[in-house]
Amino acid sequence: MATARAKMKKMPAKKTKTKAPAKPKKRMVKPKPRPKSKPKRPARKMAPKKSMARRAPAPRPEAPAGPKLPSYDELPVRPGAPQGAAWGVFGDDDEVGTINLLTPERVRAAAGSIRSGKVFPLNLPINIPDPPLFTRGKHSHTIKIFPGAEYILDDYLDNFYPQASSQWDALCHVKHPSEGAYNGIPDHEITGRGGSRLGIDNLARRGIAGRGVLADVARYYDQNGKTIDFLKPQTIPLEDLEATLASQKTTLRAGDVLLIRIGWTRFYLGASAETKDELARETVVPGIEGSARVARWLWDNHVAAVASDSPALENLPKGEGDTDFLHFHMLSFFGMPIGEMWNLEGLAEDCAADGRYDFFFTSAPLNIPGGVGSPPNALAVK
Repeated sequence: MATARAKMKKMPAKKTKTKAPAKPKKRMVKPKPRPKSKPKRPARKMAPKKSMARRAPAPRPEAPAGPKLPSYDELPVRPGAPQGAAWGVFGDDDEVGTINLLTPERVRAAAGSIRSGKVFPLNLPINIPDPPLFTRGKHSHTIKIFPGAEYILDDYLDNFYPQASSQWDALCHVKHPSEGAYNGIPDHEITGRGGSRLGIDNLARRGIAGRGVLADVARYYDQNGKTIDFLKPQTIPLEDLEATLASQKTTLRAGDVLLIRIGWTRFYLGASAETKDELARETVVPGIEGSARVARWLWDNHVAAVASDSPALENLPKGEGDTDFLHFHMLSFFGMPIGEMWNLEGLAEDCAADGRYDFFFTSAPLNIPGGVGSPPNALAVK
């Protein structure tokens, strides 16, 4: 035992090891289940290079047929109405005539004519023609400054003729000399005062929108060696109007607003002061043929309205013994509005450039109670 104890004394004492601080236990996080992998789609086969070409635009929607209208030969539908009159076709109390053809369905379909988004205003400035034609007066424009608030401006027009420049004719503008106004509305109800019938306010309250079509007769004549004498009452026959549409590959649809360019605006803006004075003294203008057969063509194509850059749409004055007048047929018998002296130059250039002669059309005439006419405030949107 002594020996054992002596050995134990000789053995060096054991060094006590300092324990290292315990490392924080890692928090066990359950691994999130991996989302099941979606089955791989088969690789898309590349189409041949030829098919990578730009696709042709989708065809524009066709306008719905709409209600069936009587043909020209089936007019009138109301007993006692004049031959060739559409009185009663749109109702016995109707005051907007063929504008009824611009149904909501046709307006929606007309939106398909918008491709580029280009907008073409169709009004001339209200001071052109200058001097005014057809003995109309020249307006004066005054700027009003408010005393004590010179930064506020107002203005007013004196002697303003709403039909002195680009215009719509209201249905009361021309009455048939023996048969009277559209739909048989009597003269004593057309007063120009409150409650007056057939005024431009009817079109203003309704608004005009739909598909427009340009017939560029002036360009067709230039391309075919024909000329128009703008200082003579030259007649543009129906055959030339039809040939113009055919050369453009333009098809009329029911409810279209037809715009006819004969080049009068281009001529007038380039005319001398002497020529303009001469036209103001005696207004002589070319235009489309003013006859019953043109009226028949317009009705059977179910056109909603017609406008031109000519001051009268049809040629004036009439020849000796010619008592037919397209205004009688359109305004008095059909209730078909007439537009005159429109500026179609910019629109015509764009149509010729892209080969498309249809567009979305809008017009907001002034709301003049009982008014006989108004600037059209018209736009063509391509």
